[in-house]
Amino acid sequence: MRVDRRTIVEAALGLLDDEGLDRLTVRRLAERLGVKSPALYWHFRDKRELLDRMAEHLRPPQSPPGPGEDWRSWSLRRAREHRAALLSHRDAARVVAGSRAGAATLAAFDAELAVLVGFGFGPVRAVRAAVLVDHYVVGSVLQQQADAQRHADAGETPPEDLPEEARAALTGATPTLAAALAGGGDPGGDEAFEDGLLMIVDGIAAGLERDRTA
Repeated sequence: MRVDRRTIVEAALGLLDDEGLDRLTVRRLAERLGVKSPALYWHFRDKRELLDRMAEHLRPPQSPPGPGEDWRSWSLRRAREHRAALLSHRDAARVVAGSRAGAATLAAFDAELAVLVGFGFGPVRAVRAAVLVDHYVVGSVLQQQADAQRHADAGETPPEDLPEEARAALTGATPTLAAALAGGGDPGGDEAFEDGLLMIVDGIAAGLERDRTA
């Protein structure tokens, strides 16, 4: 079978879904592709470079603001798209968090910064805002996927899926936490993510306003 870089990356993402990052090896990937391991090193220097290219594929494609989209709505949409892309693959956040940005990733990042500058951000504020949102998205998915894998490995039911009586037994000694969980649900779930994202965007807006009045 003849392979190219795209074929290898797509196969690696499939192996990631099936086996997880800890079991993703060049040998297993070569077996999946029906080739010998040295054939893959014609395309990638080492596993680290392969993971970096996988990380590029795990980021959503560029999407400029649509008609009527301001910087807030565009930033919220891009964050949600990024999260959805990461959640679509097992251990994706671990791959992205440990990656080195290549030329394609840097060019895409620069294009996103240019969008924010077009909305009135200074370059420094644009970089800090974009990195802040990126860290929030990757970090939240990293924790969510790690929790899910831990529960799966232990054969446990996640606390948010337990019956009310069982949840009450777990939080009996922590009444404030119990009240928070009762009122807000899973702190790593979709609703909590959205709330945190809005807090971050509100903070970015406050920083942008400080820049304008300085």
